[in-house]
Amino acid sequence: MSALSPPSTQDSHNKRERRKEARPGELLQAALELFVEKGYAATRAEEVATRAGVSKGTLFLYFSSKEDLFKAVIQSNLSRHLMAWNQEFEGFEGSSADMLAYGLTSWWTQIGSTLAGGITKLVMSEARNFPEIAAFYEREVVKPGQHLIERILQRGIDQGEFRPLDVHHACMSLVCAMMYLMMWKHSLGPCSAANPSFDPETFLLTHLNTLLNGIRQTSPSGTL
Repeated sequence: MSALSPPSTQDSHNKRERRKEARPGELLQAALELFVEKGYAATRAEEVATRAGVSKGTLFLYFSSKEDLFKAVIQSNLSRHLMAWNQEFEGFEGSSADMLAYGLTSWWTQIGSTLAGGITKLVMSEARNFPEIAAFYEREVVKPGQHLIERILQRGIDQGEFRPLDVHHACMSLVCAMMYLMMWKHSLGPCSAANPSFDPETFLLTHLNTLLNGIRQTSPSGTL
């Protein structure tokens, strides 16, 4: 076919099919951007469709409601990582301390430092007005995430790396550091130049080191 020849019907059909296959991902990306920018309540389905380059009717072919769309955003950007990390840690051969460090830095690079980190701030700010969304987030993200951290802490205890401790509250100590970073990135951080040397990964690992030095098993002589 020459450069001046019109595209074939088959070419046009293939492009439409590829476009159709891409739409769910495009809609989820547009929804993530708008939800984080404007919040759940203020984002309209029409805006998501417009940003994704489709009609509102097309959006509802894939997602039955705005709530359904938001839940899909949570699953696509958060839940899938937790599932992958649980599987990855099944075969992890390093120490439990290494496991925690790897988990925290992976969380930051794959979620916390990205736009997806703003989902947590959004859910926290609108939980009272949308309790079903908050409950879904707790089931999909909070409980699986805490369970994973608690598993790693318990592994350390069972293998003699850490002294016996309340794994639930130790887990919450790590979660607090993660929550702070998400609040910092999506609230105070962009609006303040008060601490330009602040490095999120260094903060996470410093927090972890402080916790580990409090829970690590000591030798009879008192040394680590």
